[in-house]
Amino acid sequence: MQRRALVRMLAGAGLAMAAAGSVQAEEALFPNKTPLRIVVGYPPGGASDRVARIVADKLQARLGSPVIVENKPGAGGRLSAQQVKSVPASQPTLLLANPAAMVVAPLVFADSGYDPEKDFRPVSEVNRYEFGLAVASAVPVKRLSHLFAWLKANPQQANFGVPATGSLPHFFALMLGETAKVPVEVVGYKGSGPLLTDLMGGQVPIAVDTLDTQLAQHEAGKLRVLAVSGEKRSAMAPDIPTLKELGVNLVGTGWNALFAPQSMAPATVQRLSDMVQAVMKDPDTQQKFAASKLEPVVSSAEETARMLKAYRAQWAPVVQRSGFKP
Repeated sequence: MQRRALVRMLAGAGLAMAAAGSVQAEEALFPNKTPLRIVVGYPPGGASDRVARIVADKLQARLGSPVIVENKPGAGGRLSAQQVKSVPASQPTLLLANPAAMVVAPLVFADSGYDPEKDFRPVSEVNRYEFGLAVASAVPVKRLSHLFAWLKANPQQANFGVPATGSLPHFFALMLGETAKVPVEVVGYKGSGPLLTDLMGGQVPIAVDTLDTQLAQHEAGKLRVLAVSGEKRSAMAPDIPTLKELGVNLVGTGWNALFAPQSMAPATVQRLSDMVQAVMKDPDTQQKFAASKLEPVVSSAEETARMLKAYRAQWAPVVQRSGFKP
């Protein structure tokens, strides 16, 4: 009897030591609980910012050290990428980036200041989104066909706001102009928040942006989303038709993913990827994403790298055919 009790006691002590070792290993990821920064290339209020803050909050609990979201808006996300590219290994930093910075910029700028494939390591894709074509409430149209007719009658009003110059919404706006046979003036903003404010205020009549950013104001009657860019109608807005079903053969989605600078050790990148995947599987994380009208994604570093390769193959010809020059 005493022998069995001793065995149980030793086993319990072993489990406790293993658990303590696990905690120590987590803390040792960044010595002295050095904060991890997540740099976002857009101002507070937009989809990218909301994604970063949900992930940061959950990641901090698992990491055992502070996780700080830092907004570095400007140049369509390029300033944030330029900053993170040069971060030394002693300053743990991740970049939350979308296709504008990691796919489009290298195709249209002679020197974007970084190479997405050489200067960064994919950590994890965290969400996907589709785009909405919206008009200000003062614009007298309720259907896409009405918008095209209105633009032909009022070509001086063909000003399309987009969250960033050189973003995918930028190219959607140009292609929509081609469909309507009206020259489009693209107005680039420093993020979704300022664009949404100007759209509701009537400073810009039309906008192409992420659907999640527009949906709450659409439901409140402060703007009208005429169509979405997905292959099928969004589960968040089943009453809004797709561009494709309205006769415009444009389909596309975007994403947000976390990237590490090359200065970060591959083993650290892998551990962070594992932690982010665990965060994204958390039911509470998924509920928070759903409440923000966001689609969460669970993706490993390897899966994210494959997604990027396929995405570049899909969009490079589109961007190059557009002839867009900054």
